[in-house]
Amino acid sequence: MTTRSLSVAAALAGLMTAANVQAFYLPGVNPHSYSEGDPVKLSVNKMTSSKTLLPIEFYKLPFCQPVEDIERANENLGEFLAGDRIENSPYKLEMKKDKYCEQVCVTNLGPGERRGVTPNKVVRAIRGEYHNNWIVDNLNSASKAEDDTVESTRYWQGFPVGFKSKEDDKAYVNNHVNLEIDYHPVEGQDGQFRVVKFVIEPFSIQHEIDESKADINVDADDDNAKAETAVIKHPIESCDATIPEQQHTSYAMVTQSGRLPQPASGRVLFTYDVIWKENLDIHWASRWDVYLSMDSAVPAKVHWLSILNSLVIVCVLSAMIISVLLRNLRQDLARYNRVATDEEKAEDMEERGWKLVHADVFRPPASPMVLSVACGTGAQLLAMSFWTIIFSAIGFLNPSRRGALLMAELLFFVLMGCVNGYVTARLYKNLKGKAWQRATLTTALAFPTLAFLVFFSLDILAWIEGSTDAVPFGIMLILIIMWFGISIPLVFGGAFFGYKADTIEFPVKTSNIPRQIPDQPWFMGVPFTMMIGGILPFGSCFVELYFIMASVWMEFYYYVFGFLLVVFIILIITCAEITLLFTYFQLCNEDYHWWWRSFCTAGSTAIYVFLYSIVYFKTMEANSFATYVLYFGYMGLASLGLFVMTGCIGFFSSFWFNYTIFGSLKVD
Repeated sequence: MTTRSLSVAAALAGLMTAANVQAFYLPGVNPHSYSEGDPVKLSVNKMTSSKTLLPIEFYKLPFCQPVEDIERANENLGEFLAGDRIENSPYKLEMKKDKYCEQVCVTNLGPGERRGVTPNKVVRAIRGEYHNNWIVDNLNSASKAEDDTVESTRYWQGFPVGFKSKEDDKAYVNNHVNLEIDYHPVEGQDGQFRVVKFVIEPFSIQHEIDESKADINVDADDDNAKAETAVIKHPIESCDATIPEQQHTSYAMVTQSGRLPQPASGRVLFTYDVIWKENLDIHWASRWDVYLSMDSAVPAKVHWLSILNSLVIVCVLSAMIISVLLRNLRQDLARYNRVATDEEKAEDMEERGWKLVHADVFRPPASPMVLSVACGTGAQLLAMSFWTIIFSAIGFLNPSRRGALLMAELLFFVLMGCVNGYVTARLYKNLKGKAWQRATLTTALAFPTLAFLVFFSLDILAWIEGSTDAVPFGIMLILIIMWFGISIPLVFGGAFFGYKADTIEFPVKTSNIPRQIPDQPWFMGVPFTMMIGGILPFGSCFVELYFIMASVWMEFYYYVFGFLLVVFIILIITCAEITLLFTYFQLCNEDYHWWWRSFCTAGSTAIYVFLYSIVYFKTMEANSFATYVLYFGYMGLASLGLFVMTGCIGFFSSFWFNYTIFGSLKVD
C-alpha cells in the first residue's frame, strides 16, 4: 500500500476514534420524576406500516377513546412533517400500581369477514401490517412477542394491531396488552422514581361478554357517569376477580385449551395489565441506548466492515492517482516545460497530450447558467448534509427529540441558501455570464420549487388516502414563509458577495477559435464514464445506505452518525478522485469539454442509488398505487438532490485540478 493511502486510512481511523464511532446523544427532554401513585400519561401516536408507507391516526379506527375529549399534544414542525399525531389515551397508569385485566371499553369494530362484504377498517389495517406506536414519558414502546419456545423483544416499529391467521386466513385483533414499565429510583430523592423502559406484549383474547351489560363506554356529556364493568363469561385467570391471588396475563393463559383469539369484527372488549418493575441497571440518561442500538440487532461489526470496504476503495483510487496520474503528470510537465534542442526542432517533433488544449480548457461550457445553478444547489445540499451529520454526531439530534432531525435538515437547507447564492454568482461571473439577476432568481427558485411541487403533489395523495403524512395547510404556509422569507433573501445576499468578488484569473488564455476535438474512443464516451464514475462512490457507501433506507421506510432507528460521518467523507473523497482520473484521461485525448462531463461523472452516483431503491422496494411487499407513487416520488427527489450534490464535488475537484496543472505549464 502506498504512503498516501496509508496516511488517508490513518486520518480516517483517527476521525472515527474522535467521533467515538457511534456518537452519543443528549437526552431530548428534562427528566420527570414521579411519586408512588402519581398518574403516568400514556399517549398514542400514528399507526405505521412498512407495507403501505401511509401512516394513519390511531383514532381513525374504532378503538377505545378517552372519556374526556381527544387532545393532541403540541408538536413541532418536524413532527408534523414526519406525520406524527400524538394524542391522549383511555389507558390509566399510576406509578408502581399494578393492574390486572383492567377494562377499557367495548367497541364495535364492524362487520365480520365474509365473501362479498367490504372488510372493516381494523381488518384492512391488520392486513396492511399496521403497528401501534404508544408513548410513556416520551419513551416509545418496545414490542414483546413469544411462542411455545422463544420470547423476543423488538425496539422498533411498535407492536402490531393484530395478526392474520395462517389456518383460516382471517384477521384477529390484539385486544389485550401487558404494559410492562421499568422504573429507576432517583438518587438523592427518596420516594421519587423515573421511567426507564416501556415494553408492550399484545395478546388476542376472545372475551365472552354478558350482553346484559352492553357497554362500558362512559357518556362524555355526563360528568357523574361512571364506567360499568362488563361481565366476562369464562374469564382467563388474570380477568377472574374471584381468584384470591391474581396473576398477570401470560402466554400460557391465552393459549390454554379452549381459548380462541379475538376476530377483528363485532363487539370487542379491550383490556390491559400494568406491570411495574424496579430496574437498577438502567439510568434515565441511558434509557434510549437499547433503542438506538436496536438491542444489538445490527452489530457494530457490520458498520466496521462497511468502513473497511470504503477504505479499500479509497486506497485503490489513491494508489491509482499516485502511480498513474501524478507520475504521468510529472513526466508531462517535464517534457512540456523543457527547452527543445536544435535537433528536436529540426525533427519538428509533434506535441501530443493535454498541453494542446491549453487555449480551450477554460472556454465557457454550454448553458453556463444551468451549470452554475446546479453547482450552487449542490453546494447548498452538501453544506446542509455536513452540518446535519455533525450536529447528529455531537448528540443534539436524536430520536428522543422527535422531529428534530427533519427540523435541522430544513433549517440548515434554508440557512445554506447563502452558500448557494455565493457559489452560483461566483461561478457564473467567471463563466462570463451577463444575466446575473436571472441566474440568482433561478438558483433561489429552481430546486426548492421542484421539491415543493413534488412534496405538494404527494401531500395531496396522502390526504386522499387519509394518511397523517398529509401536512396541514398551516404547516405548508410556514414552509412557504421560510422559503420566501429566509431562504431567498439569503440566496440574494450570498449572490451579492459572489458578484462583488474578483474574477478568478485563469492561468492560460483562451483562444478566439475553438480547437477541433478528435474522435474519441468508445470508453471515453459519456455513458461509459458515468457508469464507471458512479459505481465506485456508490460502492463506498451502499452498506450505510441500506440502514438509512431502513430508517426512512421501515421505522428502524439509525443513530450511528459517527460511522455516517466517516462514510460521508469517504464519499466526497471517492467522487473527487474518480472525477480527477477521468478528467485527466479526457484531456489527454484532447477533449476539453470537461465542465459538464466532470459534473455528470460524479453525479452518476445518484443513478445507482435510485436503481438500488428499486431493488430495496421489492423487499417491502407493497402492492398499492399510492405506495408506488409515494416511494418513488420521494426517492426520485432524493436522488436528484444527491446528483447535484455529488456532481458539485466532481466539478470543483476537476476545476481545481485543471487550474493547478495548467498553472504549472509554460506556454509560449
